[in-house]
Amino acid sequence: MTATHHPPLPPELLDQLAGFDTPTICNALEVIAPERRALGFTTEGLCCLYPQLKPMVGYARTATMRSIQPTRLSPQEASQRNMAYYEYIAEGGPRPSVCIIQDLDGARAGFGSFWGEVNTHIHRGLGCQGVVTDGSVRDVDTNAQGFQMLCRLVVPSHAHYHIADFGSTVSVAGAYFSHGDLVHADRHGAVVIPVEHAARIPQVVDMLTRREAVIIAAAQAPDFDIAALRRAIGSARDIH
Repeated sequence: MTATHHPPLPPELLDQLAGFDTPTICNALEVIAPERRALGFTTEGLCCLYPQLKPMVGYARTATMRSIQPTRLSPQEASQRNMAYYEYIAEGGPRPSVCIIQDLDGARAGFGSFWGEVNTHIHRGLGCQGVVTDGSVRDVDTNAQGFQMLCRLVVPSHAHYHIADFGSTVSVAGAYFSHGDLVHADRHGAVVIPVEHAARIPQVVDMLTRREAVIIAAAQAPDFDIAALRRAIGSARDIH
């Protein structure tokens, strides 16, 4: 497990970032860090169980899991592994956190669900805002209130679910996530925000919003045509 190299960001900044949807965060990062234009965000479809919830912003707690076959650990070893994992969620870094879990069962990922009523309440109580996983979830109606879930699919059983490892870099839905990454996620997917760029995002979002407003207003006008579009784009470029 690699320690976070930056101190936790002010809660006020995290609240600001949670006020933007994830595509808006991606737009801002394209301006601030153009070298990340094609990396750091999920590219494979995920189901969002609770789209009415605001975006989650938190520090990644990473893990891998399996569910098709039972763990090879003894019951005592499995219990110790589970408790070590929960200790990692509780004490592994700054809060709030977002759990990122990679399902290692390949084409059958999501066979059984780690996530349901009990685990969502445990994680929520330990400061976790939600999960992003290429595996499955269940217990849609009884999960912890306010706990967001982005997943590959919904299933009825947990089968032989068990945590394989935690704290390492994982690959979920086309993106890599490392322990301590600042993650922004909503119904569109998830993106890693480089901590060193986070404070600039609200200012850049404001600029981009004002630019877009000029173009949208022109497009909504009854006399909108290609000439009006050219003028609007030119005006938008002058906004800084």
